[in-house]
Amino acid sequence: MSGAGRPERRIDTVAPSQYEHLFVRDLVDCRDDMTNEAEAAGRPLPANLSRPWAIMRAEDVPEAKAYITMSWVHPTQEETFWVHEHQHEYDEVLVFTGSDPEDPHDLGAEVYLDIEGERHLITTSGSVYIPAGTKHCPLGFNRVDRPFRFLAVAVSGDGHYRPESER
Repeated sequence: MSGAGRPERRIDTVAPSQYEHLFVRDLVDCRDDMTNEAEAAGRPLPANLSRPWAIMRAEDVPEAKAYITMSWVHPTQEETFWVHEHQHEYDEVLVFTGSDPEDPHDLGAEVYLDIEGERHLITTSGSVYIPAGTKHCPLGFNRVDRPFRFLAVAVSGDGHYRPESER
């Protein structure tokens, strides 16, 4: 039995699997793919952020239709700017996930995000859907009390973050 009384699932890895190519087992630093944040936008990566890690992208899984990145955001009491205003040709989902298992709703931070110039404050775990063509950001942090995870899901249809003309 594994944790929480669930039976262990055993997967035979002796024979090659026809599905192995669908797994991403070694996360890759994907900061060079980002065009509107940190180094790619001419600014250093904020000290309280991890590098962005590619969770899923066409470079790793050719069949992928979405591009997903993940970053850890670490505590800081200083207001921190991260991402410049921009827009995409595709829909995007931004996900903010707190790290307190006793209170998964509490983000443990105050994040700011502008959508078409309107400022929004985020203090709970959750997500925001950004339709294609919508100007969004700046994105940053007024404070971060404990680490949380940030994911960006680019519903690009081809598994890339940047448009084909920019690759």
